[in-house]
Amino acid sequence: MRNKTEVRIFGQKFTLRSDQSEERMQEIAAYVDGQIQEVLSKSPGISALNAAILAALNIAGQYHSLKQEQDEAAVRISHKAEILSSLFE
Repeated sequence: MRNKTEVRIFGQKFTLRSDQSEERMQEIAAYVDGQIQEVLSKSPGISALNAAILAALNIAGQYHSLKQEQDEAAVRISHKAEILSSLFE
């Protein structure tokens, strides 16, 4: 079931539709808004568009770092599972 939620990011209202809960969508919107505000606080005078783009790049960088960590952990777990499995053969 797709939930419909209104959120505010950088003072603008957006209507989101997602399988996520309303609470989760609000959390995500607040995170994005916080990232934009952080960019703006570090670079006064930057345009809203550029702040949004830099925030998106920061979020993408965080995502890719976490994805790489997850992939590496999955490989380590798989390797250890193979070792454990061979002990029972």
